[in-house]
Amino acid sequence: MDKTPFLSGQFLLAMPGMSDPRFARAVIAMCSHDENGAIGIGATIDGLGFHDLLEQFGIEPGDAPNAPVHFGGPVEPRRGFVVHSSDWGGQDSVDVAGRWKLSSTVDVLRAIAEGKGPSEWVVALGYAGWDGGQLEGELSRPGWFNVLGDTELLFDTAAEDRWTMAFAQAGVDPRLLVAETGRA
Repeated sequence: MDKTPFLSGQFLLAMPGMSDPRFARAVIAMCSHDENGAIGIGATIDGLGFHDLLEQFGIEPGDAPNAPVHFGGPVEPRRGFVVHSSDWGGQDSVDVAGRWKLSSTVDVLRAIAEGKGPSEWVVALGYAGWDGGQLEGELSRPGWFNVLGDTELLFDTAAEDRWTMAFAQAGVDPRLLVAETGRA
């Protein structure tokens, strides 16, 4: 069986004791990962809702819920992305390992507001990014754990519950994990 070493369509979970506080208890949906680098989307931004974002573009929210906007990561924090179900595709939509799609133009925001967009979606500003080989280097040291997870984790689980739920889906109790490696 040919297995790819790349993590597109999977989730990265920050291990307890993650050294970078921006990623403490992070669950990052990996939207792109290949030999050139990786891009993922993470936690929510306190106090910023989808309606606020639509207002900035002059789009009426219609019946769209005022879902929380996610902090994708520290790279390009003013650039927006929508991770969404595969039942909708726009001019720039990119398939992510057959699990979900990623769009970054305003047409997906309009479609959601008009009730014609994807059935499931998460909006994010910025992204977590790694240059070619950088993520592989980080994964060789303690700090991250990757899981396949399921789309329910991304679309139907509250952001604050994803970390615990993702570890549970992998059969791991994060309370039993330690932040340091042993020495022999």
